[in-house]
Amino acid sequence: MKRSHLLLAVLLAFGWLASALSNPVRAETRQPQIITSTPDDRGQVIHIVAPGENCNVIELAYYGSIDPSHALIRQQNPGIDENCTILIGQQLKIDIAAAATPVSTAGPSATPEPPTVTPTPFTGTTEICVLLFDDLNGDALRQVEEPVILGGAISVAETGGKFSETRETAINPDPEAYAGICFSDVPEGEYNIGAAIPDNYNPTMSLTYRLDVKAGDRAFVDFGAQSRDAPAAQTGTGEQAGGASPVLGIVGGLLLIGGIGLGWYALRLRNPRGGMRSGGLLRR
Repeated sequence: MKRSHLLLAVLLAFGWLASALSNPVRAETRQPQIITSTPDDRGQVIHIVAPGENCNVIELAYYGSIDPSHALIRQQNPGIDENCTILIGQQLKIDIAAAATPVSTAGPSATPEPPTVTPTPFTGTTEICVLLFDDLNGDALRQVEEPVILGGAISVAETGGKFSETRETAINPDPEAYAGICFSDVPEGEYNIGAAIPDNYNPTMSLTYRLDVKAGDRAFVDFGAQSRDAPAAQTGTGEQAGGASPVLGIVGGLLLIGGIGLGWYALRLRNPRGGMRSGGLLRR
């Protein structure tokens, strides 16, 4: 054989080897076909192991996935070891229902939502307390020693007609309690408050009052009147019984001093010889 032919044969052999190495024959691996059994009403079947079958292919056929620990098969078939070694013709219990039930993992319990509390609607009420007192000194201010006027009446009326009530004045038996009359659970709004006094009393202030109260407020209103039998020294007018007013005395004194001054001025205008100045000339 010529050297050129030998070299060509070597090149062809090397090319075929390189082609064979670059395109290896791919072996097709096929999973064995498993004939599954029909599950009973509880979802359990009995599978008979055929040649070429193992736990992986059995789990893939029945459960659709492979568990590396083969827990379900080993749990239902106690004789199988940790490697899931099975024999041809061996009967395996397959519980499909157990595989379909998710295994719950213990975790923290959910915190319950707090109950929904429906707020109680606010009634919107208030309280109005009214006192009718005997204004002994006539200053229209109530002092501690000035008592309640008996036989009077207090009226409280809401301008919109939501509330209206009248009560007679009386002595509160509790010495530490408020001496006036308190109208409780009164709806908020604008009120006309009035007082009626006995016939032998004269008012020392207005006996009507308009009041605007809001929900939750507590309002106090005082009315004063003075008995007609009160001494003149306590009427507050400044006059003494049986005597003139000091103010009139002062005014009279001022007028008297003014009169004396005018008389002295008139005397200064007269001439010492008995004449009078008129228009700046002296008449004789």
